[in-house]
Amino acid sequence: MTAADRSGAAPQQPRDTRTSGPEFDAVILTGGRGTRLGGRDKAALPVAGRPLLERVLAGCTGARRVVVAGPAPVPDGVLRVQEDPPGGGPVAGIVAAMTQVVSPWALVLAVDQPDAARATPALLAALAADPEADLLCQRDSTGHPQWLLGAYRSAALHAVLAGVGSGHGVPVARVADGLRMVEVTDGAAHVGDVDTWADHAEWEQRLADDP
Repeated sequence: MTAADRSGAAPQQPRDTRTSGPEFDAVILTGGRGTRLGGRDKAALPVAGRPLLERVLAGCTGARRVVVAGPAPVPDGVLRVQEDPPGGGPVAGIVAAMTQVVSPWALVLAVDQPDAARATPALLAALAADPEADLLCQRDSTGHPQWLLGAYRSAALHAVLAGVGSGHGVPVARVADGLRMVEVTDGAAHVGDVDTWADHAEWEQRLADDP
């Protein structure tokens, strides 16, 4: 069961006429507990002077809908959903958010990806280039695929989610099961997340040097 909060705002987002290619919706996951950050709300956590949610929203330009999963306040025009019960992890957030996705593609972004705005254009440009792909994503500096910084074929993602129930406690790698993944390489973006205060310090320095 999911709960949707329209907050008086229309969830339908105007299509950015500068953006060509397949239509997509954006899903932003904000429900993490931030345990290794002392329980800080990651969505509101500033990195190089801007809250993480603001940074990730900047990567959603051109989305037909933007859906935020979790308790974070959202700006007008953004739809918010909450998994029920809360705190089930990222896959539960994706399950809740995908009930509101209407486009053929879903851009799935964790809120703790500070450079999402630079990473997403390459993902979106690659959608039309490989029509057989189900998932397009980059890898971080350790070589790990960033499934929460990826573009998913909505029908393929729905098929995977049909096998996870509410998604509570399901490992995030499960969302890629059986999907044809295409790796997108874009050296302009810094790929990685903010899990610890050491990560935060590194991102502060990185984005101060290259905002």
